[in-house]
Amino acid sequence: MSTTTRSIAATPAQVWSVLADGWLYPLFVVGASRMRDVDDTWPAVGSRLHHSVGVWPALIDDTTEVLEIDEGTRLLLLARGWPAGQAHVEISLRPAGDSTEVTIVEQATAGPGALIPKPIQDPQLHVRNVETLRRLAFVAEGRAR
Repeated sequence: MSTTTRSIAATPAQVWSVLADGWLYPLFVVGASRMRDVDDTWPAVGSRLHHSVGVWPALIDDTTEVLEIDEGTRLLLLARGWPAGQAHVEISLRPAGDSTEVTIVEQATAGPGALIPKPIQDPQLHVRNVETLRRLAFVAEGRAR
């Protein structure tokens, strides 16, 4: 299970507003190339983002589904990108003074990615999520100005 944390210079409400707008996910999620649709109920439990991953012309259409939500503080997602597999991705927000500490915990749960040993899988996920949080910071901090 890979855990990555970053401080973002925005309030939890400002960071949450980015997470709650499903159309913004390709701006910060590494690997997401475009959004095809967002369920009207996003980010309610059971709602989905309909996205594509990869680089044209080798795009894969799939979905990410909300499994659990603690409004304003936590999302547990089932991110799919078949045939590569799927993963549980937990994003949590914690106030830290004038900033927000954002943590992503990710674990491959099915498909070829889940067969990779954790000592090899976790550093790869961490590198990806460092960049994801960097991009999320750009969006949230830019909107906070």
